[in-house]
Amino acid sequence: MTTWDNIWNHLLNLTDWIHFAIAVGIFLAFLLFRQIFTKYIFTLFLKISKRTSLKMDEKLLLAFEAPLRWLIVVLGIYFSAHYFLENPLYEAKLLHLLRTALIFLVGWGLFRLADESSTLFTRLHLASNGKVDKILIPFLSKLTQFIVAALTITILLEEWGFNVSGFVAGLGLGGLAFALAAKDSLSNLLGGVVIIIERPFSIGDWIQSGTIEGTVEDITFRSTKIRTFAQAVITVPNSELANSPITNWSQMGKRRVTFNLGVSYDTSRVAMQEVVEEIRAVLTEHEGIHPDTISVFFDAYGASSLDIKITFFTKSTALAEHSQVKEEINFKIMEILEKHHVSCAFPSTSIYFENGLRVIGTTPAEEAKSNH
Repeated sequence: MTTWDNIWNHLLNLTDWIHFAIAVGIFLAFLLFRQIFTKYIFTLFLKISKRTSLKMDEKLLLAFEAPLRWLIVVLGIYFSAHYFLENPLYEAKLLHLLRTALIFLVGWGLFRLADESSTLFTRLHLASNGKVDKILIPFLSKLTQFIVAALTITILLEEWGFNVSGFVAGLGLGGLAFALAAKDSLSNLLGGVVIIIERPFSIGDWIQSGTIEGTVEDITFRSTKIRTFAQAVITVPNSELANSPITNWSQMGKRRVTFNLGVSYDTSRVAMQEVVEEIRAVLTEHEGIHPDTISVFFDAYGASSLDIKITFFTKSTALAEHSQVKEEINFKIMEILEKHHVSCAFPSTSIYFENGLRVIGTTPAEEAKSNH
């Protein structure tokens, strides 16, 4: 090999190193732009979006913040590799990788945007005047995220040359066996969908189903969490809850109070009439009681008492306010009874001896004389 050949090979190697250095420089320039974009440009756009009337702009920027930063890195890798390789054979592969990265980053941004705390679902709740409740919003969010993830994976598979139609058809054959094995899970999923659609209760409601009673804390695709009044958490499968009668106490328009007031048999007719009328007047004048639901009557002659049946409904269904009204009425009733010297009866039994009692140690003559 001549001296000129050695010089030429040396120059070729030197040119490769220069190209490599320029490619690295291109990548570093993109990294520098990434820092400038994150620190200045993105912050500026975020401040501008906060001043606009559309809060969706801010949420959109925040959702795509991380994907945009990685997009700059991907573009840096693409342009530096494109410059260094300079080969038409690699061009198609580089574009293929670039499209793959773009599909993934867009799907990632949309997945973040579909979070349940996003403005999209908040506005949906406000636009429906509260009809889209706290159960439906997480469900819609998870469903949207699932659709975005499924579409992203499908597009990525098609980009890499997979036959998605054949793949789905193949899954359908094994899906039947899987569905049979996961029958309980699927029934819970369908039960959750039924609960979300029919909305027999919402998060925070006080419900009762069978022997389970408490406040609904959360509902997922599989189960519903109910916190009892003993502060224990019961996890109920959705299939069981969807097929059971559910009493939603939080949806009561008013709350009933009913009880029997038993007074002693030595109460006179006049006193009984006055007690009944004054109790009825107290209930009618109370602001926390529905006036149309009041029922106070001398109801029955009980085994050991004269029974007054009292029924009314409180306007508030909250337990604390309901109990306060009951307490006020009970004190008023005590005051009325004390005013008319009427005492409450308690269970008692009177025993009568047909031939009288015989005292031990007395003669029959003395016993007959004492009985007379």
